[in-house]
Amino acid sequence: MTTFDNLFYHFFQFYKAKKSKKSNEIATFYVSFLQSSLLLLLGVFFAGFFRQMHVQTMSATKAWVLFTLVVIFLYFKNWMYYGGRKRKVLNVKMLKNKKLEYNIWVLWSVPLVILGLAFVLSKAI
Repeated sequence: MTTFDNLFYHFFQFYKAKKSKKSNEIATFYVSFLQSSLLLLLGVFFAGFFRQMHVQTMSATKAWVLFTLVVIFLYFKNWMYYGGRKRKVLNVKMLKNKKLEYNIWVLWSVPLVILGLAFVLSKAI
């Protein structure tokens, strides 16, 4: 199981008690948001690196379009991956393990911190 699977399961279990019908959507959104923010941070880093190396790979507009398409792909991939059978398999695997105890506010702040880092990195370059 990957880190994203563990985070999905934790969010699913946390919101299952509060909002049972929307718990899968919230957990899928969180995993997609986290992956997208990591992708943005990586893209900003490489854009700055290529700019300092004087390499012209693609324009900023094309890069943003590509980023948007990849984010849409990530969301639909996660939607298909964590819907139905995969979530049931995760439930069985996680029932055998001890319960994860993460603070939900810290987990929600992780993508926001990553977005802040991406913003600072983009202004520093």
